[in-house]
Amino acid sequence: MHLTEDFFVELKQQYSDEIKKSVIAFANTKGGTIYIGISDSGNIIGVENIDETILKVSNTIRDAIKPDITLFVDYLIEQIEGKDIVKVVVQKGTASPYYLSGKGIRPEGVFVRQGAASVPASETAILKMIKDTDGEKYENLRSINQDLTFEVAEKSFAERGVSFGASQKKTLKLMNEDGIYTNLGLLLSDQCIHTVKLAVFEGATKAIFKDRCEFSGSLLKQLNETYAFIDRYNRTRAEFEGLYRIDRRDYPIDALREALLNSLVHRDYSFSSSTLISIFDDRIEFVSIGGLVKGISFDDIMLGVSITRNEGLADVFYRLKLIEAYGTGMPKIMDSFKSYGIEPRVEVTDHAFKITLPNVNQKIAQENKHHHLSRHEQIVLKLLQEKESIVRKDVEKVLSLSQAMAVKILKGLVEKGAIRSIGKGRNTTYIAVDGRS
Repeated sequence: MHLTEDFFVELKQQYSDEIKKSVIAFANTKGGTIYIGISDSGNIIGVENIDETILKVSNTIRDAIKPDITLFVDYLIEQIEGKDIVKVVVQKGTASPYYLSGKGIRPEGVFVRQGAASVPASETAILKMIKDTDGEKYENLRSINQDLTFEVAEKSFAERGVSFGASQKKTLKLMNEDGIYTNLGLLLSDQCIHTVKLAVFEGATKAIFKDRCEFSGSLLKQLNETYAFIDRYNRTRAEFEGLYRIDRRDYPIDALREALLNSLVHRDYSFSSSTLISIFDDRIEFVSIGGLVKGISFDDIMLGVSITRNEGLADVFYRLKLIEAYGTGMPKIMDSFKSYGIEPRVEVTDHAFKITLPNVNQKIAQENKHHHLSRHEQIVLKLLQEKESIVRKDVEKVLSLSQAMAVKILKGLVEKGAIRSIGKGRNTTYIAVDGRS
């Protein structure tokens, strides 16, 4: 009998700690057999101490490989040419990727069979194995990074009087039954790879930056830091009604809070793009990756129907009392603007969700300004409601005025802050201060 190494066969002259890599490779691929006591060239050497060798192999497999692969490994003794040989028969496991416990679910810890060799798996191959085993739902998949810490989460849970030990992590699905962290665990860990990017712009366009910031770490940390940043730009403006002073924020606090929570809880974390928040003089835009969850329509969301993309994450936020009840976010956002006679705008594409909150105080200020406009000025503003931008000739035509009078009206509207000019000379265009670009 002459054996040679191939896709399903590995030959070892004697026991070596490196055998664990071969076991992992077979378990991750299509199974195979490791012969101990046969040299690489196929010469039968034999094993002197069979029991000791089997004990070493079994201990190595039990202690060095995760998840537990012992049920998929058999140890047989076979005589070839009168010499004792140990056969380690490895079946394909049902919980791949299997990996070295000291290395984690990374290329240096995960091996696959390639020809007659056991080689490190690529990150793409690892992700495919995880999805094949755990399913497609991102938060339920095993995290590639298993070196996670939870300082922020532990503090947040403690502040709410909620336990956060190993058993709670399993109940909340931050960790599976084998003690392996899931992607939900990654999202709440201090090592979370996803971020929130914020930008503050001057005016109503993205032409001029005023401020920008990026928050990382645990989603709980990102939530708190992002809200604090936004709150700095949510100014309080005062006005008097008779003898009484009324203080009003630019944006209803409930709307800001719910829009931020929505952008974090419902986004699709299988994409690496950041959650984007843009603050303009007249609005705040929240853009998160991930369109509507399959089985739900735009109208359903506006009615408060909720199918959560990240059920585990929503459950954690619910337990921490960050969200009151499922499906209340969008109705609460819309309701908070009703008394002002304006509505937030919600836009959905196949891969993104955008909520735009209008600046209440600026809208009221613009309406007050417009009460003092001339009839010609009001006609020009009405024209800008129909068109994104206008030029001087548009005004001449709609009002049947001379060039000089058209210029005078446009200049007056700019000085009153009702419109804004872009460009110079003949190429000058005009947009409303709440226009989009």
